Amino acid sequence: MRGLSSLLEIRRGVVPIITAAQLRAARALLGIDQKTLAAMAGVSVPTIRRMEASKGNVRGVIGTLMKVVDALEAAGIELIAEGATSAGGGRGVRLREIATREGDARSGAETGDGR
Repeated sequence: MRGLSSLLEIRRGVVPIITAAQLRAARALLGIDQKTLAAMAGVSVPTIRRMEASKGNVRGVIGTLMKVVDALEAAGIELIAEGATSAGGGRGVRLREIATREGDARSGAETGDGR
């Protein structure tokens, strides 16, 4: 089973849900650029750029998303879904829900970049 707790069931298998902020944060934690992540995952740099520019959940071809998630996990990244707990050890960063001035709650990615 994948490290990502939030999974979307589809006909052909299980697909991880990852946000653009999680993707950027995972890359930052590894200290790698988009080119390096693309090479690790076997995808193009423009693909990584598009994924990181997504609003909310990363959009793209499922097979490509799986390659990126697999590459991140192989490098030691544990993706944590909203409301899930981490099963692994080590240090981590989690973006919690905060209240805005208008009183609305803003929810971010668990390992988001803080924006």
